[in-house]
Amino acid sequence: MKFRSDINGLRALAVIAVVIFHFNPSYLPGGFAGVDVFFVISGYLMTSIIFQGITNKRFSIAKFYIARANRIIPALAALCFFLLIFGFAFLPHLDFVLLAKHAISSLTFISNFVFWSESGYFDAASHQKFLLHTWSLSVEWQFYLLYPILIVLLSKFCSLKTTKAFIFISTIIGFIVSALLSYKWPNAAYYLLPTRAWEMMLGGLAFLYPTSISSLRAKKLIALTGVLLILISYWLVDENIHWPGYLATIPTIGTFLVLQARLERNSLFDNFIMDRIGKWSYSIYLWHWPIAVSIYYFSLSNTLMILGMLLTILLGFLSYEFIEKLNYKKRFENAVQIICHPPFVSTLLVSLFSLIVISNKGFYDYSSVEYKNAFETAKPSPMREACHIGEYLKPELACEYFQKNITWAVFGDSHSTELAFALANKLKTQNKGIKHFSFSDCRPSYLQHDGFSKCAAWYQDVSKYILDTNNISHVVINHRYTTGLFGLEPNYPNISPVAKTPEVKDILEKTDRLIIEFAKRKDTVYLFYPIPEIRKPVAQLISEAERKGNSLNTIIGSELDWYKARNKEMIEHFNNAKYPNNVILLRPEHALCDDTQCYAVKDGKALYFDDNHLSVEGAKKLVSLINVN
Repeated sequence: MKFRSDINGLRALAVIAVVIFHFNPSYLPGGFAGVDVFFVISGYLMTSIIFQGITNKRFSIAKFYIARANRIIPALAALCFFLLIFGFAFLPHLDFVLLAKHAISSLTFISNFVFWSESGYFDAASHQKFLLHTWSLSVEWQFYLLYPILIVLLSKFCSLKTTKAFIFISTIIGFIVSALLSYKWPNAAYYLLPTRAWEMMLGGLAFLYPTSISSLRAKKLIALTGVLLILISYWLVDENIHWPGYLATIPTIGTFLVLQARLERNSLFDNFIMDRIGKWSYSIYLWHWPIAVSIYYFSLSNTLMILGMLLTILLGFLSYEFIEKLNYKKRFENAVQIICHPPFVSTLLVSLFSLIVISNKGFYDYSSVEYKNAFETAKPSPMREACHIGEYLKPELACEYFQKNITWAVFGDSHSTELAFALANKLKTQNKGIKHFSFSDCRPSYLQHDGFSKCAAWYQDVSKYILDTNNISHVVINHRYTTGLFGLEPNYPNISPVAKTPEVKDILEKTDRLIIEFAKRKDTVYLFYPIPEIRKPVAQLISEAERKGNSLNTIIGSELDWYKARNKEMIEHFNNAKYPNNVILLRPEHALCDDTQCYAVKDGKALYFDDNHLSVEGAKKLVSLINVN
């Protein structure tokens, strides 16, 4: 296809939104919808290539795949190689191994499955994965593999009109399935091809059913409407919306309209800045996320966000000029030429490097004994993967720990998981068991509507289950309030001033009502004040101490005054709350801090497994505050 400034401008509009969102979501809360714009563009271009090739009887699936590999793999492989070198120098061994696994999955285009199995896209843990953004490349590649085969087969047995109709009907069905599954299985819907394919096929429909508009004024109106829909989606939605649900129609139909208008010359897209950003958009997309993650991972100042964006554009330009623009071979005469083809070679070499890292456990065996001892305790609950959920699960199916005599329940977000395991171990000696209810990244959602949070329905059902289950006589409640209520950034070199908004006041009022309801029906309700966060992931603190030759026996995680300032509103709320006498308030700093400091490592044992979740060792210290007699 000849160059089209409107498509190039759409790319720029998409990548700008994604970059802004990932560097600071508060600037553009729905910027992640830029990926949906990319999907529609990809579907349009792929459909045009396939149908024009079939119509002219010169389409080759092999050449189609080679062209896609030439476009996508070299720049991706270069990024992965750079990150592996970076990881060798700066990452703890576990994070280095994880990076190597992600590099292989990215280059083999299965990373969307890998990231889906690990956590949700918006979960805090995702902000430590340098290649998370490659999930979208994997979805596109999977579409590239299947779509041309399907079209070629249909074209052999059906007319062109029937083939077009099949794509139209498939798009409608795909959207309906996506809208339904986004609510039922939000993580899977976000990451996987079956719920994303309709967006690319919608782009295909823009090519297959073009409008014949001759009026320049009408074209401008259609294009402007499309752009406004895209921009509205960037501000209308946020990470609490089930995506891609029915609201994904806003940016995708907006993109569809711009493609249909075919407005070649317009002031928004046809200018130097949008032209360059559009051309560099793929490389900008590749580089922006690792830079944003680095600022988070190393707890750098938020003032570096602007610098990070500028660096993203620079690296995007360099990658485009010196990698993307290279003229890679498109035809092969023998197997040797295929093996020597740069995309193949780069994939092989980076994958081999990654396998060496994985097989050597990130070169862990070369570490000191103290380093190994500290790392061995920086672990989550062995029951986390089996029992901690990120999608709705009926309360009666939740994990029960160790004994049939279930008299305790632990209820909250991901910060309750290790707490439940440690408490269950403590209760074992008394032949008492525990019911474990924890939902990833779950805001307190009692009496809130279903769309309030991804765990709202679960929250109501679990609350009712605990209240109505007579043999549960003790309840332990724990949440991370800084991010869940007050939206404080998880990378926190500084403390942002926070006040109780009307929404937060409503949440706290309804949560207090639940606590009082529990207190009426249960013997004891244990409520934890905020658990101290530490300034960097514990693995990073241990690695830094090792590199600097500092003691690994005791490592400070944060200052007590900083913890109190960061959690000021919640501490004051608990201090002033009027709870019944059987509601016991517990202060985690009594177990994890001294008069001035809170510890990440104490007596050679890690108290956290990241920068905010307690390890099993840390949870044991917290459980020591609970009287189980």
